[in-house]
Amino acid sequence: MKKVFAFILAGALFLSACGGGMAGGEEHGDGVEAHGYWARAAMTGGNSAAYMLLHNHGAEDDALIGASSDIADAVELHLSKMNADGTMEMIQQEKIDLPADGEVELMPGSYHVMFIGLKQDLVVGGEFTLTLTFEKAGDVTITIPVKDAADMGGSGTDGHTMP
Repeated sequence: MKKVFAFILAGALFLSACGGGMAGGEEHGDGVEAHGYWARAAMTGGNSAAYMLLHNHGAEDDALIGASSDIADAVELHLSKMNADGTMEMIQQEKIDLPADGEVELMPGSYHVMFIGLKQDLVVGGEFTLTLTFEKAGDVTITIPVKDAADMGGSGTDGHTMP
């Protein structure tokens, strides 16, 4: 029993020291958790995107139905999809389904929160506030760190122009 406790304690201390191993912390709504969040660096007037892992700890399906922030003219939910001709298509989403006791990852080349018409530079090391709105869990407000996409394993621009 002592070995199990020591292992759990060591793991908890490691995750604490590493910030959970994620780019962002953890935030909870009513049964919904957002973690590993980050956004791409970009210049004023351009576009950017935020990525994260969403986990629904609840017994009912939920959905991300919107997002808001004062850093851009528009904040939308998008899906990047590769077409047969090799071009990336952006499809605005009304919602992103989040199954009961399940998760969905918003990542480069897939679902993401899109910031259109940035009102300020998003510089590496900076941060901004983003509110996620869920169909059942309500609002979850997170502070998104700005990262260099190359440092986060991302590539390209999800098909969006980001100067």
